[in-house]
Amino acid sequence: LVLSTILLDAVTDKDPVVREQVCSALCALGEAQPEEALGACEEYLRQHEKLAHPYRTMILRAMETVVSGHISELDKDMARAIILLASSEMTRAKELVCDWQQAASSVLVAVGKRFIGKVMEELLSKFQPGALPHYFVVQTLANLAASNVFGMVPFLTSVLSTMLPMLGMAKHDTMRAAFCCALQYFSESTLEYLANLDQAPDPTVRKDTFATDIFSAYDLLFNHWLQSREAKLRLAVVEALGPMSHLLPSEKLEEQLPKLLPGVLALYKKHAETFHVSKVRTCTLWPVQSSRSPVTVVSCPLEQICVPVESSSPLVVSNQKEVLRCFTVLACCAPDRLLAFLLPKLDASNERTRVGTLQVVRHVINSAASQMEVKKPFILSSMRLPLLDTNTKVKRAVVQVISAMAHHGYLEQPGGEAMVEYIVQQCALPPETEVRGVRAISISTLYLVSTTVDRMSDVLWPYLLEFLTPVRFTGALTPLCKSLVHLVQKRQEVGADAFLIQYDVTLPSPYAITTRLLTVSSNPYLGDGRGAASLRLLNVLHRSIHPALGPRWATTVPLLLEHLDGEAPGCGRCSSTSDPHLPFLRDTLAVVSDNTWICQLSLEMCKQLPCYNGMPQEKNFLYKCIGTALGAASSKEVVRKQLQELLETARHQEEAEREGLACCFGICAISHLDDVLAQLEDFMRSDVFRKSTGIFNIFKDRSENEVEKLKCTLILCYGHVAAQAPRELVLAKVESDILRNIFQYFSTKVLGIKVETKDPALKLCLVQSVCMASQAICSSAQAGSFHFSRKAELVAQMMEFIKAEPQDSLRTPIRKKAMLACTYLVYPFFLGMRGSLWGGCPHTCCLGKGCGMGLERLRALNSGLSSLEPALDKQVQGPSAPLWLSPQVSLQDPPHLPLQALVPFHNLGLLIGLFSPRCADLWPATRQEAVSCVHALLYLQLGYEGFSRDYRDDAVERLLTLKEGLVHPDPAILFHTCHSIAQIIAKRLPPEQLISLLLTMFEGLGDPDKNCSRAATVMINCLLKERGNVLLEKVPEIVSVLRTKLQETREEYVLQAAQHSVYLLASQHCAAVVSSLLGSPLPFDRPLEACCWVCTWPGGLSSSGASSVRVSPLPSCPRQPLSSVNGRVSPLGPCPQATCALYEVMSALASGPAVLQLYPQLFAALLLRVSCTVGVLLPRTLQAKEKRGAGSALAMLLRGGNEDVVQRVELEGGWQLLRTSAGHEEGVARLASAMAKFAGPRLPLVMKELVCTQSSVYEIQRVTSTGFLAELLTSNVVNDLMLLESLLDNLAARQKDPCASVRRLVLRGLANMASGSPDKVSWPALRGHGQEHCVGSGDGHRGGPADSAMGFLVLHVEDEHRPQVDLEQLTAGEGD
Repeated sequence: LVLSTILLDAVTDKDPVVREQVCSALCALGEAQPEEALGACEEYLRQHEKLAHPYRTMILRAMETVVSGHISELDKDMARAIILLASSEMTRAKELVCDWQQAASSVLVAVGKRFIGKVMEELLSKFQPGALPHYFVVQTLANLAASNVFGMVPFLTSVLSTMLPMLGMAKHDTMRAAFCCALQYFSESTLEYLANLDQAPDPTVRKDTFATDIFSAYDLLFNHWLQSREAKLRLAVVEALGPMSHLLPSEKLEEQLPKLLPGVLALYKKHAETFHVSKVRTCTLWPVQSSRSPVTVVSCPLEQICVPVESSSPLVVSNQKEVLRCFTVLACCAPDRLLAFLLPKLDASNERTRVGTLQVVRHVINSAASQMEVKKPFILSSMRLPLLDTNTKVKRAVVQVISAMAHHGYLEQPGGEAMVEYIVQQCALPPETEVRGVRAISISTLYLVSTTVDRMSDVLWPYLLEFLTPVRFTGALTPLCKSLVHLVQKRQEVGADAFLIQYDVTLPSPYAITTRLLTVSSNPYLGDGRGAASLRLLNVLHRSIHPALGPRWATTVPLLLEHLDGEAPGCGRCSSTSDPHLPFLRDTLAVVSDNTWICQLSLEMCKQLPCYNGMPQEKNFLYKCIGTALGAASSKEVVRKQLQELLETARHQEEAEREGLACCFGICAISHLDDVLAQLEDFMRSDVFRKSTGIFNIFKDRSENEVEKLKCTLILCYGHVAAQAPRELVLAKVESDILRNIFQYFSTKVLGIKVETKDPALKLCLVQSVCMASQAICSSAQAGSFHFSRKAELVAQMMEFIKAEPQDSLRTPIRKKAMLACTYLVYPFFLGMRGSLWGGCPHTCCLGKGCGMGLERLRALNSGLSSLEPALDKQVQGPSAPLWLSPQVSLQDPPHLPLQALVPFHNLGLLIGLFSPRCADLWPATRQEAVSCVHALLYLQLGYEGFSRDYRDDAVERLLTLKEGLVHPDPAILFHTCHSIAQIIAKRLPPEQLISLLLTMFEGLGDPDKNCSRAATVMINCLLKERGNVLLEKVPEIVSVLRTKLQETREEYVLQAAQHSVYLLASQHCAAVVSSLLGSPLPFDRPLEACCWVCTWPGGLSSSGASSVRVSPLPSCPRQPLSSVNGRVSPLGPCPQATCALYEVMSALASGPAVLQLYPQLFAALLLRVSCTVGVLLPRTLQAKEKRGAGSALAMLLRGGNEDVVQRVELEGGWQLLRTSAGHEEGVARLASAMAKFAGPRLPLVMKELVCTQSSVYEIQRVTSTGFLAELLTSNVVNDLMLLESLLDNLAARQKDPCASVRRLVLRGLANMASGSPDKVSWPALRGHGQEHCVGSGDGHRGGPADSAMGFLVLHVEDEHRPQVDLEQLTAGEGD
């Protein structure tokens, strides 16, 4: 109790957080001791009458929480006390204080769940006839009816009899809304009570008990309050009318219908949120079974359905659900009239109306299945029009309607097939045109219907098979196959023979199914993985395809599926050599072993060829399948007939089709070589090639293009026949039949003159066929004894093709194929071992001695490699480039051949530069091939150098051991291996090839494969480190290429690697690198700045780099006097570049030690450079861009030495004065003064450097150095540093300088000594210096400035405390 009191006292705390915590604590205390907590709260509220209502509200809410949780533990006395307290709190204030009074009302409702009698006794005492009750008394009665139905309904009779007279007394909308709420809850409670009479305490209660009172209230609410302008009141009336209408007597409701329905429907126009209106509409529709005009009832709710549903508005969604309930009621009581109203609206012009109508139809199908049973044909026939609608929203709604039809047996009726076909059509929509998920929902619907609706099994099977073969349903193959697989598996569970297809006219044949499914599986990753789905369907249909295939396919199909799952979808199509589909077909045909079945399959394949005109990959594969099937057929007549039809119907204009047809002939030739060759001969002799051959026909256009393409096809066919046919049979026919006909098609004779075609496609086909024929000869076991009489002719023809190709770019693959053909023709022994040298060491495959090729052969090979350069340049970037280049590399002549003279291998650097970066390719196989290429090229070089065939170079052999490191995926290991490869290349590469190798690798910096680009950077830096000492003459070229590449790339690792390359070069040829950098035009770009920064790298390069820049022509000056060049534009010589380079070097943090070491020299050079730029302007193109002048560089230098000097000069405006002609001397003086004050220890060496420049031929430099030294005499620091005597001697030596400004500055310096070191001033010495100046000046003005200066010094000697007079004032107006 004490704790409760403490908490209650804290409820008035000013902090709202504290108040919330107090309430939580009270609730927690009530959980432990409810009686004590409630008693404390009740007593506290009684004792503190003046407690503000916000705090009373908080205590009442806490009491409600405790009462709700422990109502069963309250005794009557405590309940009575709480009821009296809550009633008092609720009605104390006559005006509405919602939070406070609502909290008290909630306490009464909570207590009323158990003590309803005591609560009602208290409420009824304040609910007396003749007077309006308190608002919250009515509200509490309503809430009690909702929370305690069985306890409240027995009181409703007396409550209603007392309430009805009060309704007329209520004038305020708020009070009326409370009465409406009470009537709503009273009606709902009564309906719930009547619905559960078996559980009610008084089962004698009837609906008629309340009918009279409810009707009286209904009349007032509908006829008077519903007409109010207040929307909230109208809404409250509408909410009450719904449940009240259920309690009205039937005859009374029938009388009110003519007014009730229009009145409620009119509210749709007045309320934006129509949920409650629809709810009332639903309630009033139940007794409308005898109504004769359902159209009036339906029209407005249909408009509500057509409104787009906003997911963010729950009331809109609820409204549509309520409207759909209206249609459910109508479907149950008047289905004919409802359908007569709905179905014509499917042809409405408004999209929303069509979509809304379809939603209602779907809902009616689902919710009124029994009433719609006899209406199925009518509904199905009405759906034909929506099936033609192209609107995507309508399509989506139609699919949903069909899904509902499938669950309720509609699709089993006549016309249901059209619905199934519609679903399949939507599944076949292209994915890129997918809008609002029409295709996705169609796929889901098809699979759902076929797997979960048992009654659809007989509808879909075998009907879905009809959609497999038409091309327009290709996009739907994946869901079709999945559904069919499930249907077949379900029928297998029924019985072994239940799933066999009973083929008829409409169903596709087993040959058509096999062809279709196998063809589409060749491109397996299209259409959501149609390859795997097609093969699974093919597997489950094995008994319908052929009875013998079951056991075999049970083993082979899973392996094929495993292969497809192992391939990544992004890897593309497998090559023909690795594609497992053709071996699968070949194995299937061997298992069937039925010539009739195989011939039928081949006929069906030929029949389906036109279906794939727009799909070249599938059509190419189908051609291969036809060749495989014909090869397995034993009927020669069928084979020749099919081949003839293929030649006649093929689309020879398309390259992919020519290739596919040629593959078909080649595969067929494996079993029917003679028949294939005979058929090609017959076709050649047919009318297709017969045409006039007169001389005038040469100049006439008679669709020669078509004939050329047909020749391409035939030439390719012969090539593939040679490549695929058995090797032991090919040798006998390769020259007599194959090559003879190939060249006969390629060239014709007109009047005895051989005319060759200019068609590049025909050339390429010829080259490919020759290549395949030559490869077939090479791979034959009898190749060694075969006499190839046409070899020289073929080689000559290939060389002509190679020479005719453009040298600047590889426009066609002719050069590549022609060189490959030459490889097979000239070096068959190399290619006999699996086609390339990569299986072993290149020296194990040799031509043998005495081949007679010698030096001429080596030169021919060198020329061949030169012609290969464009192909290498274009193709080596691809991931598999070395795989096709490997035969070209094998063009090497074995190193054991007898040579008459050593000749250079000019292309070695280029080729190694192209291949070596591929050692880091993304594909491990390519890395291995790249190392093999480098290995072969290095041995080729050794052969050029004269080494014997048996020679083994340890360094080159180590390349083979490095292959293992290239397999490892770790980048660190991979690039370390690349570094080791570069070291081997550096050891064995001739010096003259080094620059070619580097320049080629520089091109590799832009490789799209970043691994290869990084490998190029590693190898470049390794080569520069190992062999950079021989590149002195090539430094400018290397630096220029590096700059160009850096401007082209944005990769940070390339920039860092290039900086390191410059560093490696500069560490060996510092002067040359710096000179190359300084030759770059201004303004410096970021790559050049980066190159300058490398001069600051550790290792001693900073000092030499900065020194090299300093000794460049930095101090040079225009030859004209300064006064004559004011405002002139400076030529872009090396001086601005040197200044900018020094600025970049000094701006790097790492340059600190070097700058401090060279501080005196840099200071003197930059100070004189400033003097040279006085009055000189940069070109306009650089004035806004280049901010790194000599003044900026000098400031940067001083900032590194002493920041105080920079700040002092800047404070006094010295930097600006230095840049102007008028203020230059004053700027030098202020700089010298600041140096003397803040950087005294540096002055001896700085003075030493400046003294050396006083004999310069340029006046401006002498003026600057003299002015600086003269100003130093104003400070005593020169005396402290024992520099006075030497400084005086130096200035004395300048007294006879031809420049008047220099002599004037000397005098100023002597005068400055009087103030800087007065104790050192001696009259004899000064007199001697002054007299010498006066006598030796030679300017004809005795007693001018010199006398003034001497007088000034005398004054200082006589009285050192006299104020100093400015020398400028003494010499003002005097001439020199």
